[in-house]
Amino acid sequence: MILNLDSSLVDWSRAQFAMTAIYHWLFVPLTLGLGLIMAVMETIYYRTGKAFWKETAKFWMKLFGINFAVGVATGLILEFEFGTNWSNYSWFVGDIFGAPLAIEGIVAFFMEATFIAVMFFGWNKVSKCFHLTSTWLTWGGASISAIWILVANAWMQYPAGMSFNPDTVRNEMVDFSAVVFSPFAVNKFFHTMLSGLMLGGSFVVGISGWFLIKRRHAKFALSSMTVGAVTGLVAALLLLVTGDTSSKNVAKYQPMKLAAMEGLYNGDKGVSLVGIGVMKCDLANVENNDDAFYFKIAFPKMLSWLATYNTDAYIPGINDLVNGGYEADPELALSSGTALSAHEKIMRGRAAIKALHDYRAAVKAGDSSAAATAKADMDKDFAYFGYGYLRSPKDIVPPVQLTFYSFHIMVIIGGYFILFFIIVCWLAWRRKLSGAKWLHHVALWSIPLAYIAGQAGWIVAEVGRQPWAIQDILPVSAAISKLPTASVQVTFFLFLILFAVMLVAEIRIMTKAIKKGPDTGDDK
Repeated sequence: MILNLDSSLVDWSRAQFAMTAIYHWLFVPLTLGLGLIMAVMETIYYRTGKAFWKETAKFWMKLFGINFAVGVATGLILEFEFGTNWSNYSWFVGDIFGAPLAIEGIVAFFMEATFIAVMFFGWNKVSKCFHLTSTWLTWGGASISAIWILVANAWMQYPAGMSFNPDTVRNEMVDFSAVVFSPFAVNKFFHTMLSGLMLGGSFVVGISGWFLIKRRHAKFALSSMTVGAVTGLVAALLLLVTGDTSSKNVAKYQPMKLAAMEGLYNGDKGVSLVGIGVMKCDLANVENNDDAFYFKIAFPKMLSWLATYNTDAYIPGINDLVNGGYEADPELALSSGTALSAHEKIMRGRAAIKALHDYRAAVKAGDSSAAATAKADMDKDFAYFGYGYLRSPKDIVPPVQLTFYSFHIMVIIGGYFILFFIIVCWLAWRRKLSGAKWLHHVALWSIPLAYIAGQAGWIVAEVGRQPWAIQDILPVSAAISKLPTASVQVTFFLFLILFAVMLVAEIRIMTKAIKKGPDTGDDK
């Protein structure tokens, strides 16, 4: 049952996909955030008729277009990698995973391509109302694109609405609505969209701060900063809601990820939430929660509350999930009773894989009775199918330090931006933004923090669920294509060079456009 694969092939395939995804995510959130902000600005122009708002919207549209073009290119590369580097994954779940991506390509991409042309080239050629509609639909197309990509990703976190077909050895969709409206899909869409709006708000506020530092386009900068700060504040506050929902989904469906996020090794009732902590480098054979940290500041019982709204709820730790034997909390567990150990799950997974082989052999031999028996055995243990490909119970533990630090960095930066946007909005309301010179510098240097928070969130989502490509069903080691490791290494460095060149070119074009400034007539 154990795959005899070169571990370096798995590592290089993961590294290449991670690099592409990280690079792609530099552009997606800014597209989502700037898209809404420029649409709001054009709406103000439509309602007031002031040319100032038209030129303000056109400036941010220019930056949106530069960012959008590079984002599309990297997104296409990312989707192609499913076929080149992850062919086993594509075969095993292509009937389900492919559907959202196909809808995204057919509906969202063509919608964006159609209306973005009107948005950029339709000024003074179509009516103000039609142009405004095109701008909103451009952002709507980007949002719809995000919906279907995030539905596909959420299904990997929580595979629902599917049935395994042993005759084709493929998972097939049986309930489209269960895939689209799963708790992970709905929450992931709103959480990701809001993070994009927060980044877009911080970008607009930061670039506006640069103009104020340079004492250029003051009216444009102050107006843009106000719109960006309001957008960012609303998004940052709503992120608290979606983040809370996300924590409960993770606690119920991905308990190992939650334990890694908090560096929790031994579960208990009324578990504390780590606010700040420094983990030890060597986490082998940790038996006590305190042994995993050099120091930490924790809030009593808050992790239990975060996971269930019950301060006394039991939260399993990493050791509990590996060793099993604890009584599953009905508020968290998908099934009641004593939790299985990782070793027991591996054995049941291997039994399911063997039953699948027996079923296919019986079908080939024309023995319907044996086939029915083997299928019943496979169905009984299919929930642990993916575990059968693991080598050791400790394989179910993700990189704990990376998951822990990424989660806490994301949360801390999120809290920072709530305070930051509140200050900007308050000063804007008091009409004191122009005199707050210190804030202009803070705004400019806060832009990278928004990107770091977004990247950290995806690290938590993806690294935290390792070793799974699809939670509990298919580990990464069984999902890759059987390629020469050298081929993956070569393409990794080719993509790295290509992405670096594209990033440098994009930054140079963006900075040139920013330095030129808007044509609002307020260059002083």
